[in-house]
Amino acid sequence: MADEERFGEFVVVRRHAPRVAELVLDRPKAMNAVSSAMAEALSQACAALADDATVSVTVLTSTHDRAFCVGADLKERNSLTDAELVRQRPHARAAYTGVLDLPMPTVAAVHGFALGGGFELALACDLIVADETAVVGLPEVSVGVIPGGGGTQLLPRRVGAARAAELIFTARRLPGEEAARLGLVDQLVPAGEARTEALALAGRIAANSPVGLRAAKRALRLGHGLDLRAGLEVEDAAWRSVAFSGDRAEGVAAFNEKRSPDWPGE
Repeated sequence: MADEERFGEFVVVRRHAPRVAELVLDRPKAMNAVSSAMAEALSQACAALADDATVSVTVLTSTHDRAFCVGADLKERNSLTDAELVRQRPHARAAYTGVLDLPMPTVAAVHGFALGGGFELALACDLIVADETAVVGLPEVSVGVIPGGGGTQLLPRRVGAARAAELIFTARRLPGEEAARLGLVDQLVPAGEARTEALALAGRIAANSPVGLRAAKRALRLGHGLDLRAGLEVEDAAWRSVAFSGDRAEGVAAFNEKRSPDWPGE
């Protein structure tokens, strides 16, 4: 049985053994539309996970049977004054950057609709597992705004500038099969299997060194977009941060003793 902790009304964190956390979007009556309250809860949950050294991988999931997340709560947005929208913006950004900045590897498990801010939450993860029911897209220009949860920056990093421009400018929705073919998602699985497969992938990742995983993610993120020489300096700094760690000593010892490592996570 996984340990469970609730953040506000709409976000749950479940901790699975060994070293896997599940960050659950739990506003099913609104298809997980991101309201102000949900954004606040999501940023709080991410802050707690970021400080938890016992977590090696986080999986982002949904309790709704037909949607991962449909994006911003437009009913709430429609009721906000301009001043209220300005005050809400930092809280909305904190939710998306909270997922993006998690220091451990992250996997999104996408089924059904993942649109606008919902797809941006998935894009903020390192890997996306989607099932055949998935429908993804960034349709913000169709309602007079732009992707504001990282979409204009994260999507080009996945599929290239021209492809991202086409998808954002047309506000097109893509079924799971096409999304996988174009590289918007990393793995396509049968309907109903996204969460199961994402947790299984997380388990395989979590079998590795917690220290190594975080350092590898840091090198990947910080080195992206740099020229090769600068990127290699980022990599060297990350290597130095783990070279004398307890995990490194245990990993080498376990290899030589032909046994599974017992990671200290230090």
